[in-house]
Amino acid sequence: MPAAPSATLLAGAATAALTVAALASPWTAGAPAAGPAPDTVAAAAPAGTATAQPAPVDAPAGAATAYDWPLAPAPRVLRGFDVLASPYAPGHRGVDLSASRGQEVLTAGAGTVTFAGAVAGRGVVVVAHADGLRTTYEPVVPAVGAGTPVRAGAVVGVLADSPAHCPAEGCLHWGARRGEQYVDPLALLRPPAPPVLLPLGRPG
Repeated sequence: MPAAPSATLLAGAATAALTVAALASPWTAGAPAAGPAPDTVAAAAPAGTATAQPAPVDAPAGAATAYDWPLAPAPRVLRGFDVLASPYAPGHRGVDLSASRGQEVLTAGAGTVTFAGAVAGRGVVVVAHADGLRTTYEPVVPAVGAGTPVRAGAVVGVLADSPAHCPAEGCLHWGARRGEQYVDPLALLRPPAPPVLLPLGRPG
């Protein structure tokens, strides 16, 4: 008769189940469960999914990353970022951007995809950047897999339906996190180029 599973194995299985349940991206007002971010579970992807994390394209290690809108053209902001008293306080941990179903979703900066899959029924893509930031995009139908290096502006998926989050119109939830600290993605955008004043033509 095979030996009964040990308490250690049972505890490990329970921990893994709780980790997957905690992956729901914090795009709602509820406080998140204490647990790893989606990109930390790439190793749990189905067999055959790449999990290696090569150096990001166009972003040497330690270099600051310039970020752009994850949609083109620049979208309207439907809901902004809530400044939180603590990492686990209730609030909106990202921004909602106006978008249409099927619209291409772009990575805001060069990096490496660390997670691409379903979390709590939503498609989520997570990109790790050379400056230590992780950006998340949802709900999307992923077009990339974990371990894929991406250039800034690369297509990582297309927008899926999000009636529960944006009932009036489609939206992309764009999040950013450095370590355990959520940051406002809009504060990461590169400043617009200053206007160039051309000399006036000399009168005839």
